[in-house]
Amino acid sequence: MVEPRDGRPDPDALLHRLREEGDEARTRGRFKLFFGAAPGVGKTFTMLEAAAARRDEGVDVVIGIVETHGRRETQRLTEGLPILPRRTVEHRGIVLEEFDLDAAMARRPALLLLDELAHTNAPGSRHAKRWQDVDELLDAGIDVYSTLNVQHVESLNDVVAQVTGITVRETVPDSVIEHADEIELVDVSPEVLIERLRDGKVYVPEQAARALDRFFRRGNLLALRELALRRTASRVDADMRGWMQRSGIRDTWAATDRVLACVGRRPDDDRIVRRARRLAEALDAEWIALSVEPVMAGGFSDDDRATVAAHLQLAERLGARAVTLANDDVADAVAGFVGANNVTRLVLGQPRRRAWAPWRRSLLDAVAQRVTSVDVMVVAADAPRGDGSATAAQHAPAPRLSGYLQATVVVGIVTAIGLLLRARVSTTDVAMLYILGIAIIGSRTQYRPALFASVLAILAFDLCFVPPFYTLAVSDANYLLTFAMMLVVAVLVSRLTGTLRAQADAARAREARTAAAFSLSSDLSAARAPAEISAALERHSTSVVPGSSRVSLRRDDGALDSDDGVERWAFEHRQMAGMGTQTLPASPALYLPLVASDVAHGVLRMAPADPRDVSDPARRQLLESFATQAAIALERVRLAEGTELARVEVEAERLRTSLLSSLSHDLRTPLGAIEGAASSLADAGTTLGDETRRDLAQAIVEESRRMTRMVGNLLDMIRVETGALSVHQEWQPLEEVVSVALLRLDERLAGREVTVSLPVALPLVCIDAILVEQVLINLLENALKYSPAGSPIAIGATAARDTVTVSVSDRGIGIPPGQALAVFDKFHRIEHSTETPGVGLGLTICRGIVLAHGGRIWLEARDGGGTVVRFSLPAGEPPAHIVGMPHDGPDDDVTA
Repeated sequence: MVEPRDGRPDPDALLHRLREEGDEARTRGRFKLFFGAAPGVGKTFTMLEAAAARRDEGVDVVIGIVETHGRRETQRLTEGLPILPRRTVEHRGIVLEEFDLDAAMARRPALLLLDELAHTNAPGSRHAKRWQDVDELLDAGIDVYSTLNVQHVESLNDVVAQVTGITVRETVPDSVIEHADEIELVDVSPEVLIERLRDGKVYVPEQAARALDRFFRRGNLLALRELALRRTASRVDADMRGWMQRSGIRDTWAATDRVLACVGRRPDDDRIVRRARRLAEALDAEWIALSVEPVMAGGFSDDDRATVAAHLQLAERLGARAVTLANDDVADAVAGFVGANNVTRLVLGQPRRRAWAPWRRSLLDAVAQRVTSVDVMVVAADAPRGDGSATAAQHAPAPRLSGYLQATVVVGIVTAIGLLLRARVSTTDVAMLYILGIAIIGSRTQYRPALFASVLAILAFDLCFVPPFYTLAVSDANYLLTFAMMLVVAVLVSRLTGTLRAQADAARAREARTAAAFSLSSDLSAARAPAEISAALERHSTSVVPGSSRVSLRRDDGALDSDDGVERWAFEHRQMAGMGTQTLPASPALYLPLVASDVAHGVLRMAPADPRDVSDPARRQLLESFATQAAIALERVRLAEGTELARVEVEAERLRTSLLSSLSHDLRTPLGAIEGAASSLADAGTTLGDETRRDLAQAIVEESRRMTRMVGNLLDMIRVETGALSVHQEWQPLEEVVSVALLRLDERLAGREVTVSLPVALPLVCIDAILVEQVLINLLENALKYSPAGSPIAIGATAARDTVTVSVSDRGIGIPPGQALAVFDKFHRIEHSTETPGVGLGLTICRGIVLAHGGRIWLEARDGGGTVVRFSLPAGEPPAHIVGMPHDGPDDDVTA
């Protein structure tokens, strides 16, 4: 990561501070987490003690969920605290008790106790996890106390599984813990915890015996305790460093060790890296490898950049975090980084004095003067190599010959112009021309060519414009002061212009990297498929490192979709390989695994046109950032696919349950009636009268028809849902379809007043007559079911420019508020009609048929009571040979 350090405030630190101040200003509740190594250490007990103290202070404390596990001491602490009733959830025949989030939001206590943060809520809950409930409570301004064991931390899940041999399924993201306002570690020794188990204070005796044999072994408890202590210490260290930064404290507080290795362009600086690694291992501390690249002098040369990159790559392989800063003052950059990161141990290379400049301070002296609270270790060099320095940043790379050539040309041009104008301009004006030329050189080349131009300009000025001409002698001593001022002004101007140019170049480079990262992020956020993510990554990676790129993705079976051995190695080991690494470095490409949440989703193969590009730390780290972003996007897509599959499975399960429930009720009734009528006919034989036999036979026929309609609706629903519904459209008069539908329901409509109102000039419609007839039959049957016997039913139609709208109206029970759309869902029954026969598929089938015709269907409340169901059908221009065909239609108002 390249971080400019030019004296300005760190933008990341400013953003962090603004975010924290914003958190304090808003009304979000405070979250305190009681953290422990294992069950039984006393987290819930400590939480209840803290809650009781808050209650005594007058705070409104309420228990949302507290699991006492039968522990009497813990149970006693809950006395006197109000407890929210739990809500009950039935899942697969089992009644579960869960935290009632809605009740908590309505009660709105000042402090809510919510035990076992990693708990998974029962299906059907608003949130899948309890920590998501906590997040909603905090957003509502409610303070929350909760508990968590270290084995439930997401990033430590694999470590816990390795130690204990048990994979914990319920985990909490690390971000939840990091955003907690306060963490309190609840800790006891393994001996005390084991004793508690034996005394039955953690589990019942049978469970305690099994726990002692498996999870609660002393070695496991020691490892879990260390993990909990380290996780808490890491959080405390982050809080301390944040407080130091906000308070402007630049000294180091050695609360925890952190090692910094300063490396540069010297080939033997790898000794610094290895020595820092051994020191960090001995201290069990975090360590960082730092390189400072000069800005004004144009940065490292290509060879020096490759050397520095090799040192940083070695440090990363050994477990360090590699950082590159851009600053001309190396000591200031190192001191600033030490203060910002609370470094306690600094490792530097041995300084090498210059014989020609013994007065010049080394990096060691400069850093030691600025940082007085850090232990400094000096690593001896292999052997002197010229007049090297402690880091590459102390020496600018040798400027190219073209810079000196440009300086010579510019000074020559200024001298020629001055000679042409010597008789007309003053010596002072000529001096200004030379300063202008030096400023031009300073803005176009490095510092040394500008200094060379300054000296050359003074010599030319003395030779050509100071009497006696064409000699270095000076007749007037005042010109000596002019020479000195020219040199000082020229040096200052060249240094300033060079700094501005270098800063502009660095800003352009940062802007280009930021734009590339933003562009990739935008493309990845819009991608909805792995292929789109791969294409975006390939396109943007070649914009950073010119060459060819290829992304290989993980297949459904978990293997990589590639036959390249290097790609497979990078995928399986989740490590970089190929060019510039220690694994198959002779490979013509760099292989970066796409890893997110410790899962490899694929590999990016980057074959650069220039191998030096992948050795550039900035470009390489940008590629790694691209790979990480792409991996997160792939994980998001796969999680979305898994969520959709889960949603489909849940929906299928719901449909199966609804279907079985409906069939068990609605098929049982006609089957029972058929069985009863048939058994009566069989048992009574000829003793029944003719009229009774006819009635029983008629009952069998009607119930059979009812079952046929029900099964037909199920089959129609399946055709609609699977897209197997085929529509054979022909130009038809709507009046005939209405007449056929009424004829088929003639017996069931007996005793009803049915009013049909169809305009005489109703146009033809291009429909599947059989399907539209089914729509009308379903709507009429619904009207019969949901309206009182003998009440009227009305059928109407209106024609607009491009649609024909048909309506079926009744004077029934109407549609409850908010269910006008839900009634079209499968198996939906309005609340006060559950006793009405049917499975709730009629309107679903109607909607499918109407949509297949390109129309729409909706419900309206009827004036005076009842319901109006309307559906529209597209109306177009029929062919000429059909327009002229006569068709009989009913009058405007017909009563059946």
